[in-house]
Amino acid sequence: MKRFLLIGTCLLMLAGCSAEESSVGQVDIPETDATIIRVSFNQPESNPQFIALEEMGKRFNERTDGAYEIVIYPSELLGAQRESIEMVQVGAIDMAVIVGSLMENFVDEFAVFNLPYVFYSKEHQMDVLQNQDIVADLYSSVEDGGMKVLGAFHGGVRNVYNTSGPIETPADLNGMKIRIIDSDTNIQMMQRMGGAGTPMGQGEVYTAIQSGVLDGGENNELIYSNLSHAEIAPYYSYTRHLMVPDYIIGSTNLINSMSDEHQAIFMEEIQLAIDHQVDLFDSEVEQAIDTAVAAGARFNEVDIDAFQEAVSPVIENMLKTPESQKLYEDVQSAALPYR
Repeated sequence: MKRFLLIGTCLLMLAGCSAEESSVGQVDIPETDATIIRVSFNQPESNPQFIALEEMGKRFNERTDGAYEIVIYPSELLGAQRESIEMVQVGAIDMAVIVGSLMENFVDEFAVFNLPYVFYSKEHQMDVLQNQDIVADLYSSVEDGGMKVLGAFHGGVRNVYNTSGPIETPADLNGMKIRIIDSDTNIQMMQRMGGAGTPMGQGEVYTAIQSGVLDGGENNELIYSNLSHAEIAPYYSYTRHLMVPDYIIGSTNLINSMSDEHQAIFMEEIQLAIDHQVDLFDSEVEQAIDTAVAAGARFNEVDIDAFQEAVSPVIENMLKTPESQKLYEDVQSAALPYR
């Protein structure tokens, strides 16, 4: 069932900006006759997704004889991810990388890929996300809303971290305010895990934890380290509760404006960027763990069975439609080689 958000005034109407204007936010705009493709990204430039997209941009520029120039705005320079979606929908910007949990606010069935413990491994997840027999209808379901899902990055494995001590069972999260992404699935999941889920934009989390508004957050090791959250929430517990995709979305205006040849090249380069990001991810996570430990982080394992049992009602509750149930069954069937 579709639930497209109504869009009001877009605060950053970039669509009218010419290529000659020198900058937007803090990113220089090249002086060029090329069509500028503006990409909103909420993580720093060190993130493997940024690296993969930046290299994709160089290749796409070369393969189209300079017809396109990709400019990436990192660290929420164009706003948080929810605002970025809206700007893509109205064509104010051209592309964005969006955490999967936000997509269920548009089409319910996206929630299936955001369910706790739905994927067994990174390999299982990426096989599903690139299997057109499974995802084609889902990805195309948002096109009436002005955007197109171009592909999906591996978003890491999300774990809980906090300020006060190791988490080993759901009881240890009792009373803790944990930052989550704003989605029905995540709110229900964190409640079942024992905590109080608090939706918040990523750019506000450090200060919120530091000031005591939050007790912690949940994310992969790479983001935990890159955003220096180890400094203020040193207890990182391997709940491994989510493996949420990060979707690459594009404005339908952008895609429709390309020739068939350029569209084909563009989609080839998106796939190459995804493959490159997956290759980079594990080594980057290892470095992130080392950096976090140096900043005071303490990593611990948890009782996974206890957490899986606690969140099992979330899975049952979210599979409300025949489409969701079928998608979940397809994901589980694809898991057979990884169990």
